[in-house]
Amino acid sequence: MNKLVKTKDLFDCKVPYLKDFFDSYEYPWEMLPNIKNLIASLLESGIEGFTELKEGVLVGENVTIYPNTTIEAPAIIGHNTVIRPGAYIRGNLITGSNCVIGNSSEYKNAILLDNVQTPHYNYIGDSILGNKAHTGAGTICSNLKTDGKNVVIRGDEDYETGLRKIGGILADGADVGCGCVINPGTVIGKKTSAYPLTMLRGVYPENCIIKSTKEYVLRKENI
Repeated sequence: MNKLVKTKDLFDCKVPYLKDFFDSYEYPWEMLPNIKNLIASLLESGIEGFTELKEGVLVGENVTIYPNTTIEAPAIIGHNTVIRPGAYIRGNLITGSNCVIGNSSEYKNAILLDNVQTPHYNYIGDSILGNKAHTGAGTICSNLKTDGKNVVIRGDEDYETGLRKIGGILADGADVGCGCVINPGTVIGKKTSAYPLTMLRGVYPENCIIKSTKEYVLRKENI
């Protein structure tokens, strides 16, 4: 099973204000240092159908923001997205449409494409989540190694990223169960699911079920 890590193999980005950005990078982690500049450019040019919630924060149509949330600039929140009570957006967040920003969850320097669900007690830092990606309650995208060294993506080969902070890269349709810890630089392939309470590390192929850190099987419908 191939462990795909290129942007084009992980994401089908149709978000109008993100498509060119995604098309510009061979590997998804290369986007992370440039999210802030992208948001600055979009804030300057504006996005059709978006309004300024406050300085540095654009929101699309029908966005629901519950009380007791914190949104620090810069940020762009897509149409029909729900920001639940206690959510903390620390800046440099971009979402597509129909996303769920979870209660008591924290986000920084991350991209969520369309229909992403991060409903409860999540940490999403320096991460990219594809269309219809889902994180169960208490899932943590750990973004810094304990030794503070640069993150290496370990797939079929090792990829030196040159970055100290990379969280999780979840491809379109990836689904992570409750209480999982996604170690720095973990890549989860399209339509791959992880059992709850799994410690995830490395690169996982698409269309799989992850049963433990090093054990995964191809979904029966793909055998």
